Amino acid sequence: MAISTLWLSDFRCFADAEFRPDPEGLTVLRGPNGAGKTSILEAVGWLATQRSIRGAARDVLVRSGTDRAVVRAETSVAGRAVLVESEIPVSGPARTQVNRQPVRRRSELADALNVTVFAPNDLDLVQGGPAGRREYLDDVLVARHARLDALVTEVDRILRQRAAVLRQAGGRPDSAIAATLDVWDERLGAAGTELAVERESLAAELTEPAGRAYERLAGVAQPVTLEYRRSWTGDLVAALGSARPDDVRRQVTSVGPHRDDLDLALGPRPTRTHASQGEQRCVALALRLASHELRRGDLAEAPVLLLDDVFSELDATRAAALVELLPPGQVLLTTAVDPPPVVHAGRVVTVEGGRLTGVPDAPGVSGATEVIAAPSGGGGS
Repeated sequence: MAISTLWLSDFRCFADAEFRPDPEGLTVLRGPNGAGKTSILEAVGWLATQRSIRGAARDVLVRSGTDRAVVRAETSVAGRAVLVESEIPVSGPARTQVNRQPVRRRSELADALNVTVFAPNDLDLVQGGPAGRREYLDDVLVARHARLDALVTEVDRILRQRAAVLRQAGGRPDSAIAATLDVWDERLGAAGTELAVERESLAAELTEPAGRAYERLAGVAQPVTLEYRRSWTGDLVAALGSARPDDVRRQVTSVGPHRDDLDLALGPRPTRTHASQGEQRCVALALRLASHELRRGDLAEAPVLLLDDVFSELDATRAAALVELLPPGQVLLTTAVDPPPVVHAGRVVTVEGGRLTGVPDAPGVSGATEVIAAPSGGGGS
Protein backbone atom coordinates (compact mmCIF):
# COMPACT_ATOMS: atom_id res chain seq x y z
CA MET A 1 0.00 0.00 0.00
CA ALA A 2 1.41 3.40 -0.97
CA ILE A 3 0.42 6.95 -1.79
CA SER A 4 1.17 7.82 -5.41
CA THR A 5 0.05 11.47 -5.31
CA LEU A 6 -1.40 13.74 -2.63
CA TRP A 7 -3.32 16.90 -3.52
CA LEU A 8 -4.22 19.62 -1.01
CA SER A 9 -6.55 22.57 -1.53
CA ASP A 10 -7.04 25.14 1.23
CA PHE A 11 -5.81 22.65 3.82
CA ARG A 12 -4.04 24.30 6.79
CA CYS A 13 -1.46 26.66 5.26
CA PHE A 14 -1.66 25.19 1.75
CA ALA A 15 -3.70 26.94 -0.93
CA ASP A 16 -2.83 24.26 -3.50
CA ALA A 17 -0.18 21.58 -3.37
CA GLU A 18 0.67 18.39 -5.19
CA PHE A 19 3.05 15.96 -3.54
CA ARG A 20 4.49 12.71 -4.89
CA PRO A 21 6.35 10.72 -2.22
CA ASP A 22 8.77 7.93 -2.96
CA PRO A 23 6.46 5.01 -3.83
CA GLU A 24 8.32 2.25 -2.00
CA GLY A 25 10.71 3.78 0.53
CA LEU A 26 11.39 6.82 2.68
CA THR A 27 10.44 10.41 1.86
CA VAL A 28 11.90 13.07 4.17
CA LEU A 29 10.04 16.36 4.68
CA ARG A 30 12.48 18.70 6.39
CA GLY A 31 12.38 22.30 7.54
CA PRO A 32 11.99 24.53 10.59
CA ASN A 33 9.17 24.20 13.09
CA GLY A 34 5.96 25.89 12.03
CA ALA A 35 6.67 25.55 8.30
CA GLY A 36 3.91 23.08 7.40
CA LYS A 37 5.64 19.69 7.46
CA THR A 38 3.22 18.04 9.86
CA SER A 39 0.25 19.28 7.81
CA ILE A 40 1.26 16.91 5.00
CA LEU A 41 1.13 13.96 7.40
CA GLU A 42 -2.07 15.30 8.93
CA ALA A 43 -3.75 15.34 5.51
CA VAL A 44 -2.75 11.72 4.92
CA GLY A 45 -3.93 10.78 8.41
CA TRP A 46 -7.25 12.50 7.84
CA LEU A 47 -7.90 10.50 4.66
CA ALA A 48 -7.14 7.25 6.48
CA THR A 49 -8.94 7.86 9.79
CA GLN A 50 -11.16 10.96 9.39
CA ARG A 51 -9.35 12.48 12.36
CA SER A 52 -6.45 14.87 12.87
CA ILE A 53 -3.28 13.07 13.95
CA ARG A 54 -2.66 15.92 16.40
CA GLY A 55 -6.19 15.98 17.80
CA ALA A 56 -7.13 19.29 16.16
CA ALA A 57 -10.73 20.35 15.67
CA ARG A 58 -11.92 19.92 12.10
CA ASP A 59 -12.49 23.61 11.41
CA VAL A 60 -8.83 24.50 11.99
CA LEU A 61 -7.85 22.20 9.13
CA VAL A 62 -9.41 24.72 6.73
CA ARG A 63 -7.10 27.48 5.53
CA SER A 64 -7.87 30.87 7.09
CA GLY A 65 -10.23 32.93 4.95
CA THR A 66 -11.76 29.97 3.12
CA ASP A 67 -14.85 27.90 3.87
CA ARG A 68 -13.65 24.38 3.03
CA ALA A 69 -10.56 22.25 2.46
CA VAL A 70 -10.19 19.41 -0.01
CA VAL A 71 -7.71 16.54 0.39
CA ARG A 72 -7.27 13.93 -2.34
CA ALA A 73 -4.89 11.03 -2.73
CA GLU A 74 -4.31 8.38 -5.33
CA THR A 75 -3.09 5.24 -3.65
CA SER A 76 -1.72 2.02 -5.04
CA VAL A 77 -3.27 -1.08 -3.50
CA ALA A 78 -2.28 -4.50 -4.82
CA GLY A 79 -1.24 -2.91 -8.08
CA ARG A 80 -4.48 -1.01 -8.67
CA ALA A 81 -5.07 2.73 -8.35
CA VAL A 82 -7.60 3.92 -5.77
CA LEU A 83 -8.80 7.52 -5.38
CA VAL A 84 -9.63 8.79 -1.88
CA GLU A 85 -11.18 12.27 -1.57
CA SER A 86 -12.41 14.30 1.37
CA GLU A 87 -14.11 17.69 1.53
CA ILE A 88 -13.79 19.35 4.94
CA PRO A 89 -16.10 22.36 5.49
CA VAL A 90 -15.68 24.83 8.32
CA SER A 91 -19.15 23.83 9.50
CA GLY A 92 -21.25 20.80 8.69
CA PRO A 93 -20.16 17.22 8.13
CA ALA A 94 -17.10 16.26 6.10
CA ARG A 95 -17.71 14.22 2.97
CA THR A 96 -15.34 11.44 1.96
CA GLN A 97 -15.37 9.20 -1.10
CA VAL A 98 -13.42 6.19 -2.32
CA ASN A 99 -13.48 5.88 -6.10
CA ARG A 100 -16.38 8.37 -6.12
CA GLN A 101 -18.45 6.25 -3.73
CA PRO A 102 -19.49 7.86 -0.41
CA VAL A 103 -17.82 6.57 2.75
CA ARG A 104 -20.07 6.29 5.80
CA ARG A 105 -17.74 4.56 8.27
CA ARG A 106 -14.00 5.07 8.73
CA SER A 107 -13.53 1.30 8.52
CA GLU A 108 -14.48 1.53 4.83
CA LEU A 109 -11.22 3.41 4.26
CA ALA A 110 -8.99 0.59 5.49
CA ASP A 111 -8.68 -1.08 2.09
CA ALA A 112 -7.85 2.22 0.37
CA LEU A 113 -5.39 3.76 2.83
CA ASN A 114 -4.05 2.38 6.08
CA VAL A 115 -1.53 4.28 8.20
CA THR A 116 0.51 3.94 11.38
CA VAL A 117 1.41 7.26 13.02
CA PHE A 118 4.42 8.10 15.20
CA ALA A 119 4.16 11.60 16.69
CA PRO A 120 5.67 13.64 19.55
CA ASN A 121 2.43 13.39 21.52
CA ASP A 122 2.79 9.58 21.57
CA LEU A 123 4.42 10.09 24.96
CA ASP A 124 0.89 10.73 26.22
CA LEU A 125 0.22 7.02 25.70
CA VAL A 126 2.46 6.45 28.70
CA GLN A 127 2.27 9.69 30.67
CA GLY A 128 -1.33 10.68 29.98
CA GLY A 129 -4.69 9.48 31.24
CA PRO A 130 -6.54 6.26 30.37
CA ALA A 131 -8.56 7.80 27.51
CA GLY A 132 -5.52 7.98 25.23
CA ARG A 133 -4.63 4.34 25.86
CA ARG A 134 -8.22 3.22 25.24
CA GLU A 135 -8.24 5.20 21.99
CA TYR A 136 -4.95 3.58 20.96
CA LEU A 137 -6.42 0.10 21.47
CA ASP A 138 -9.65 0.94 19.65
CA ASP A 139 -7.80 2.50 16.71
CA VAL A 140 -5.70 -0.64 16.30
CA LEU A 141 -8.77 -2.88 16.64
CA VAL A 142 -10.68 -0.99 13.95
CA ALA A 143 -7.67 -0.83 11.64
CA ARG A 144 -7.19 -4.60 11.94
CA HIS A 145 -10.84 -5.69 11.90
CA ALA A 146 -13.28 -3.35 10.13
CA ARG A 147 -16.30 -5.01 11.80
CA LEU A 148 -15.19 -3.67 15.18
CA ASP A 149 -15.82 -0.10 14.06
CA ALA A 150 -19.53 -0.81 14.50
CA LEU A 151 -18.91 -2.19 18.02
CA VAL A 152 -16.88 0.85 19.13
CA THR A 153 -19.54 3.15 17.68
CA GLU A 154 -22.34 1.20 19.36
CA VAL A 155 -20.70 1.37 22.79
CA ASP A 156 -20.27 5.12 22.42
CA ARG A 157 -23.94 5.49 21.35
CA ILE A 158 -25.19 3.46 24.32
CA LEU A 159 -23.11 5.49 26.75
CA ARG A 160 -24.48 8.74 25.35
CA GLN A 161 -28.05 7.46 25.60
CA ARG A 162 -27.54 6.25 29.17
CA ALA A 163 -26.01 9.61 30.11
CA ALA A 164 -29.05 11.39 28.69
CA VAL A 165 -31.38 9.24 30.81
CA LEU A 166 -29.32 9.94 33.93
CA ARG A 167 -29.52 13.68 33.28
CA GLN A 168 -33.25 13.36 32.72
CA ALA A 169 -33.60 11.64 36.10
CA GLY A 170 -32.18 14.71 37.80
CA GLY A 171 -31.08 12.66 40.78
CA ARG A 172 -34.62 11.43 41.49
CA PRO A 173 -35.42 8.40 39.28
CA ASP A 174 -38.98 7.13 38.95
CA SER A 175 -40.14 3.74 37.69
CA ALA A 176 -40.06 4.85 34.06
CA ILE A 177 -36.45 6.04 34.39
CA ALA A 178 -35.49 2.78 36.10
CA ALA A 179 -37.09 0.73 33.31
CA THR A 180 -35.27 2.74 30.66
CA LEU A 181 -31.96 2.33 32.47
CA ASP A 182 -32.59 -1.42 32.62
CA VAL A 183 -32.74 -1.47 28.81
CA TRP A 184 -29.53 0.51 28.34
CA ASP A 185 -27.73 -1.48 31.03
CA GLU A 186 -28.50 -4.72 29.18
CA ARG A 187 -27.22 -3.26 25.93
CA LEU A 188 -24.09 -1.83 27.53
CA GLY A 189 -23.51 -5.12 29.32
CA ALA A 190 -23.44 -7.01 26.02
CA ALA A 191 -21.55 -4.52 23.83
CA GLY A 192 -19.25 -3.26 26.58
CA THR A 193 -18.16 -6.74 27.59
CA GLU A 194 -17.49 -7.67 23.96
CA LEU A 195 -15.33 -4.57 23.52
CA ALA A 196 -13.41 -5.28 26.72
CA VAL A 197 -12.71 -8.84 25.56
CA GLU A 198 -11.40 -7.56 22.21
CA ARG A 199 -9.15 -5.02 23.97
CA GLU A 200 -7.83 -7.67 26.37
CA SER A 201 -6.98 -9.98 23.49
CA LEU A 202 -5.21 -7.18 21.62
CA ALA A 203 -3.16 -6.20 24.68
CA ALA A 204 -1.98 -9.80 24.96
CA GLU A 205 -1.04 -9.88 21.26
CA LEU A 206 0.90 -6.60 21.52
CA THR A 207 3.01 -7.66 24.50
CA GLU A 208 5.60 -9.79 22.69
CA PRO A 209 6.28 -7.47 19.70
CA ALA A 210 6.33 -4.44 22.01
CA GLY A 211 8.95 -6.15 24.18
CA ARG A 212 11.12 -6.95 21.16
CA ALA A 213 10.89 -3.39 19.87
CA TYR A 214 11.68 -1.92 23.29
CA GLU A 215 14.79 -4.10 23.63
CA ARG A 216 16.09 -2.89 20.26
CA LEU A 217 15.29 0.77 20.97
CA ALA A 218 16.56 0.92 24.55
CA GLY A 219 19.43 -1.52 24.12
CA VAL A 220 18.41 -3.49 27.21
CA ALA A 221 16.44 -6.71 27.61
CA GLN A 222 13.56 -5.73 29.85
CA PRO A 223 10.05 -7.18 29.58
CA VAL A 224 7.26 -4.79 28.61
CA THR A 225 3.93 -5.76 30.13
CA LEU A 226 0.55 -4.66 28.78
CA GLU A 227 -2.36 -5.55 31.03
CA TYR A 228 -5.91 -4.46 30.32
CA ARG A 229 -7.69 -3.48 33.52
CA ARG A 230 -11.49 -3.43 33.62
CA SER A 231 -13.35 -0.94 35.78
CA TRP A 232 -15.65 -3.70 37.05
CA THR A 233 -15.51 -7.30 38.22
CA GLY A 234 -17.89 -10.09 37.32
CA ASP A 235 -20.91 -9.36 35.14
CA LEU A 236 -21.12 -5.83 33.71
CA VAL A 237 -24.94 -5.66 33.95
CA ALA A 238 -24.74 -6.56 37.63
CA ALA A 239 -21.97 -4.00 38.16
CA LEU A 240 -24.09 -1.31 36.48
CA GLY A 241 -26.99 -2.23 38.75
CA SER A 242 -24.83 -1.93 41.85
CA ALA A 243 -23.47 1.42 40.71
CA ARG A 244 -26.84 2.82 39.67
CA PRO A 245 -27.69 4.78 42.84
CA ASP A 246 -24.36 6.60 42.65
CA ASP A 247 -24.65 7.01 38.88
CA VAL A 248 -28.08 8.62 39.26
CA ARG A 249 -26.83 10.96 41.94
CA ARG A 250 -23.74 12.00 39.93
CA GLN A 251 -25.43 11.68 36.50
CA VAL A 252 -22.51 9.69 35.07
CA THR A 253 -21.86 6.06 34.15
CA SER A 254 -19.12 5.02 36.53
CA VAL A 255 -18.31 1.51 35.25
CA GLY A 256 -17.88 0.15 31.76
CA PRO A 257 -15.31 0.03 28.95
CA HIS A 258 -15.10 3.85 28.92
CA ARG A 259 -13.56 3.67 32.41
CA ASP A 260 -11.04 0.92 31.73
CA ASP A 261 -7.27 1.35 31.39
CA LEU A 262 -4.23 -0.28 29.84
CA ASP A 263 -1.56 -0.75 32.49
CA LEU A 264 2.02 -0.55 31.13
CA ALA A 265 5.07 -1.79 33.01
CA LEU A 266 8.78 -2.32 32.50
CA GLY A 267 9.49 -5.46 34.47
CA PRO A 268 7.91 -4.82 37.88
CA ARG A 269 7.88 -1.01 37.45
CA PRO A 270 4.73 0.88 36.38
CA THR A 271 5.90 2.86 33.36
CA ARG A 272 3.80 5.94 34.04
CA THR A 273 5.24 6.58 37.51
CA HIS A 274 8.52 4.67 37.76
CA ALA A 275 10.22 5.01 34.37
CA SER A 276 12.43 7.81 33.09
CA GLN A 277 11.18 9.96 30.23
CA GLY A 278 13.65 8.24 27.90
CA GLU A 279 12.26 4.84 28.91
CA GLN A 280 8.71 6.12 28.53
CA ARG A 281 9.43 7.38 25.02
CA CYS A 282 10.91 4.02 24.07
CA VAL A 283 7.80 2.27 25.39
CA ALA A 284 5.54 4.60 23.38
CA LEU A 285 7.52 3.96 20.20
CA ALA A 286 7.52 0.24 20.93
CA LEU A 287 3.71 0.28 21.16
CA ARG A 288 3.46 1.90 17.73
CA LEU A 289 5.96 -0.51 16.21
CA ALA A 290 4.12 -3.45 17.74
CA SER A 291 0.75 -2.36 16.35
CA HIS A 292 2.34 -1.80 12.93
CA GLU A 293 3.78 -5.32 13.03
CA LEU A 294 0.39 -6.83 13.83
CA ARG A 295 -1.28 -4.86 11.07
CA ARG A 296 1.37 -5.89 8.55
CA GLY A 297 0.51 -9.48 9.40
CA ASP A 298 -3.20 -8.83 8.77
CA LEU A 299 -2.82 -7.00 5.46
CA ALA A 300 -1.55 -8.08 2.10
CA GLU A 301 0.49 -4.86 2.03
CA ALA A 302 2.08 -2.85 4.85
CA PRO A 303 0.36 0.33 6.05
CA VAL A 304 1.99 3.68 5.26
CA LEU A 305 4.19 4.85 8.13
CA LEU A 306 3.92 8.50 9.18
CA LEU A 307 6.83 9.61 11.39
CA ASP A 308 6.37 13.13 12.74
CA ASP A 309 9.47 14.73 14.27
CA VAL A 310 10.50 11.53 16.03
CA PHE A 311 14.24 12.29 15.98
CA SER A 312 13.97 15.51 17.99
CA GLU A 313 13.30 13.56 21.20
CA LEU A 314 15.73 10.66 20.67
CA ASP A 315 19.46 10.45 21.24
CA ALA A 316 21.65 9.25 18.37
CA THR A 317 21.72 5.62 19.51
CA ARG A 318 17.95 5.32 19.88
CA ALA A 319 17.34 7.22 16.64
CA ALA A 320 19.59 4.80 14.78
CA ALA A 321 17.83 1.85 16.42
CA LEU A 322 14.43 3.21 15.33
CA VAL A 323 15.60 3.52 11.73
CA GLU A 324 16.88 -0.05 11.78
CA LEU A 325 13.51 -1.23 13.13
CA LEU A 326 11.48 0.42 10.37
CA PRO A 327 9.93 -2.30 8.23
CA PRO A 328 9.83 -2.25 4.42
CA GLY A 329 7.16 -0.07 2.85
CA GLN A 330 6.35 3.56 2.25
CA VAL A 331 7.46 5.96 5.00
CA LEU A 332 6.84 9.72 5.28
CA LEU A 333 9.11 11.38 7.83
CA THR A 334 9.21 14.99 9.01
CA THR A 335 12.22 16.48 10.75
CA ALA A 336 13.51 19.88 11.82
CA VAL A 337 16.99 18.49 12.45
CA ASP A 338 19.42 16.44 10.42
CA PRO A 339 18.36 12.79 10.57
CA PRO A 340 21.00 10.31 11.74
CA PRO A 341 23.47 9.14 9.08
CA VAL A 342 21.74 5.77 8.78
CA VAL A 343 18.72 7.44 7.14
CA HIS A 344 18.68 6.91 3.38
CA ALA A 345 15.76 8.67 1.74
CA GLY A 346 14.37 7.96 -1.70
CA ARG A 347 13.08 11.52 -1.87
CA VAL A 348 13.76 14.72 0.10
CA VAL A 349 11.50 17.78 0.20
CA THR A 350 12.21 20.89 2.25
CA VAL A 351 9.61 23.18 3.82
CA GLU A 352 10.92 26.64 4.64
CA GLY A 353 9.56 30.17 4.65
CA GLY A 354 6.07 28.99 3.70
CA ARG A 355 7.23 27.06 0.63
CA LEU A 356 7.94 23.46 -0.26
CA THR A 357 10.94 23.14 -2.52
CA GLY A 358 13.68 20.73 -3.42
CA VAL A 359 17.05 21.28 -1.78
CA PRO A 360 20.50 19.77 -2.29
CA ASP A 361 21.12 16.60 -0.35
CA ALA A 362 21.80 17.45 3.26
CA PRO A 363 24.35 15.80 5.55
CA GLY A 364 22.96 12.50 6.75
CA VAL A 365 20.19 12.46 4.14
CA SER A 366 20.70 10.82 0.80
CA GLY A 367 18.16 10.70 -1.99
CA ALA A 368 16.51 12.62 -4.80
CA THR A 369 14.91 16.02 -4.26
CA GLU A 370 11.66 17.38 -5.60
CA VAL A 371 9.86 20.71 -5.98
CA ILE A 372 6.13 20.79 -5.34
CA ALA A 373 3.53 23.53 -5.19
CA ALA A 374 4.00 26.27 -2.62
CA PRO A 375 1.54 26.95 0.23
CA SER A 376 0.13 30.37 0.93
CA GLY A 377 -1.61 32.01 3.86
CA GLY A 378 -2.03 30.60 7.32
CA GLY A 379 0.80 29.03 9.21
CA GLY A 380 1.85 26.23 11.46
CA SER A 381 3.35 22.87 10.77
